[in-house]
Amino acid sequence: MLFKVGFLPVTIIDVIDILIVSTIIYKLYQFLKGGVAIRMFIGLLLILLFSVFGELMNMSALSWMMSSLKTVWVLAFVIVFQPELRRLLIYLGQNRIIRQLVRVGELQFIDQIVSATLDLSKKNYGALVVLAKDMGLKNILESGIAMQAKLSEQLIISVFNPRSPLHDGAVVIQNDIILAAKCLLPLSQNPDVDPSLGTRHRAALGLSEQSDALIIIVSEETGMVSYAENGKLVRGLTENLLRKKLDEIFSPRADDKSGWRFNILASN
Repeated sequence: MLFKVGFLPVTIIDVIDILIVSTIIYKLYQFLKGGVAIRMFIGLLLILLFSVFGELMNMSALSWMMSSLKTVWVLAFVIVFQPELRRLLIYLGQNRIIRQLVRVGELQFIDQIVSATLDLSKKNYGALVVLAKDMGLKNILESGIAMQAKLSEQLIISVFNPRSPLHDGAVVIQNDIILAAKCLLPLSQNPDVDPSLGTRHRAALGLSEQSDALIIIVSEETGMVSYAENGKLVRGLTENLLRKKLDEIFSPRADDKSGWRFNILASN
C-alpha cells in the first residue's frame, strides 16, 4: 500500500519503521532520564536530526559536518557512559519474553536464598533480602559500592557478618551477580507503623511503600524472618512459608506476568 505525503511516497513499511524507531527512542529516554547521560542522549539525537535534515535538503556541507560530529558523539557516548549502557543491557536481558526463552536456574537461586536466610537467622545476623519486580532500584544501586561478584550462599553470609566493612548497608544482586554493596534504603514515613519496630524493618517497609518489591527481613535481635510487601509486614516466617513465597515468584510453573527479576540486599 502506498500513500503520498507532499512529495514523499510513504508505505506501510515506512510507517512501521517510524513507529519502531520512535518507540526505541522513547524507551531510551525513559531509561536515561534523571541522569547525566540524558544530556548526551539529547545532544546526539539533535545531531542525528540535523544530519537527516541536511540529507533531505541536499545540503552537502551540513550533512558532512553533522556526520563527522555524529561519529564523535557516538564514541564519546559509549566511552563516558559505559555504566548506563551496561545497565541497559541488563535491563534488556531481564525482559520477561527473553527470560521465558532463557531461564537462569531459578530453583538454584531459591535454594541459595532460603539456605542463606536460615543460616543468618540462626547466627542472628541482621539482613534484608529484596526481590524486585518491574520497578527498578537505580537510586539504591548508585548509593552503594560496585562489586560485580558471583552470587553464592557463603558470600551472602560473609557480607552480612557484623565484622564485614560492607554489612552496614545494602547488597544488590541481579541474576547470579552481586552488583553493589553498602547501598542505602529509604525508611518508612508511615505514622501508623509499630513504634517497636527497628530501623531494619522500617527500611524494608519504606522500600515496599515506594516500589513493588518483596523484602525479606532477618532480625538481628531475635533471628525472626519476616517480609514486607506493598507497605505491609508479615512476621514469623518458617522455612516452608519462605520457600513457598519464593516458589510463587521464581518457579518455572509460576505465571510470569510481572516480569520478575531479583535483587538481594543486606542492611545493617
